[in-house]
Amino acid sequence: MEPRDRHRWITLLAVTGVSSAGAMAVFGLPPVDLHGPLHPLGIMSPTCGGTRAARFTAQGNLVQAWRYNPLGIAAVLGAALAVLRAVLGGATGRWVDATMSWTPRRRRIAIAVAIVLVILLEVRQQTVRTC
Repeated sequence: MEPRDRHRWITLLAVTGVSSAGAMAVFGLPPVDLHGPLHPLGIMSPTCGGTRAARFTAQGNLVQAWRYNPLGIAAVLGAALAVLRAVLGGATGRWVDATMSWTPRRRRIAIAVAIVLVILLEVRQQTVRTC
C-alpha cells in the first residue's frame, strides 16, 4: 500500500476507457470508421471488433463481446479494476501498488507468452471475421 497514487496515468487512461465504454453502451457506436489500413484487403487486426466488444461488455453482454473480440472484455474489466483502485485509494488515502522484479528470464517468458497470445488472437480474428 502506498500513501499516494504513483500510477496516475493508468487511472486517467482507465477512467477515459470506462467512460467511453459506458457512453457507447448508452448512445451507440461512434459514427466514424475505426478500421485499420489493411481491413479493406480482408486482413483483420488483433484489435478489430474491440470497440463493439467494449460496448457489449459495458452492456453486460459478454457472449456478444467475446464474439467480436475477447481483448475488449479484458480491456474494459482491467480498466474497471483500475477505476475501483482509484476510488478506494481516494477514499482511504492508501493506494494498492503491485511491483514485480523483472529478471531477464521472467522478461523473456513474459515476452514469449505475449507473442503467443497475440498470434493466437490474430489467427482467431482471421477465422471469425466479425469486423
